[in-house]
Amino acid sequence: MGILDGKVAVVTGSGRGIGRAIAKAMAAHGAAVIVNDLGVTVDGKKEPATPADEVVAEIKKSGGIAVPNALDIATVSGGQGVVDHAIREFGKLDILVNVAGILRDRMIFNMAEEEWDEVIRVHLKGHYCTIRPASAHMRERKAGRIINFSSGAALGAPGQPNYAAAKAAILGLTYSSAVALAKYNITVNAIMPGAATRMTDSIPEGRMPGGNFGQSTTATNSPMDPSNVAPVVVFLASDEAQYVNGQAIGAMGYRVTRYSHIVPEVVLMGDGPWTVERLAKSFKSSLGTGLKPPRML
Repeated sequence: MGILDGKVAVVTGSGRGIGRAIAKAMAAHGAAVIVNDLGVTVDGKKEPATPADEVVAEIKKSGGIAVPNALDIATVSGGQGVVDHAIREFGKLDILVNVAGILRDRMIFNMAEEEWDEVIRVHLKGHYCTIRPASAHMRERKAGRIINFSSGAALGAPGQPNYAAAKAAILGLTYSSAVALAKYNITVNAIMPGAATRMTDSIPEGRMPGGNFGQSTTATNSPMDPSNVAPVVVFLASDEAQYVNGQAIGAMGYRVTRYSHIVPEVVLMGDGPWTVERLAKSFKSSLGTGLKPPRML
């Protein structure tokens, strides 16, 4: 018996890397999986074929159930289409995992509008485009699991302002959706992963949050193997994780971390309206003490 027996899952961006590992793990634990992958390069350019077919073949060879899907989930029609595919193929959708993403790295002072827009579209809009129809279906059934993918880059990765902005926004989307959907027995959580993938291969050494991850081609059976991210995702997708909602969970190597929500750290309270002069004088000895730069994982 698998922890996901009888469940139906959609995993976006599951042709390679972390998404691939999650799709295979979910199938191994009993879920029927829609393996969604548009088939693009790291920067989002279309490739001749989607790797989703290869992943489905591997799952079926191991005795699992899976079908490929090559829709663009960063469009409303594509997001609706992949949800409809699951319902048409298996009669329902229990689990949505949003992994799909691209990179267009550039410093903020020379980033082109198209580089900004495309990363925001694929990551942030891509989450919206799948969550909207998936949550509508889950709301009717009064059950569901939605697992989003943020990143430690949201905490201050240099050279990735578009990616960092999208990944920080996904946390806000996760928290809002978790609060809104809880009464329908739907949980929404976010993963902040760390693994060696073709996306991390493209980032210059020294600019990677958490240090150099090594090359994805040699990551198998190492701490940075993408398969190390999959167990916590499978758990969050299961009935065992009903009590876990609105959380950001880190999964890097052999370490699993729960991150806190933003909470007040230091509060400066006045006895009336602040003037600039009074605030400048008080700030240094209160809010201005122990300042820390943005921290990367």
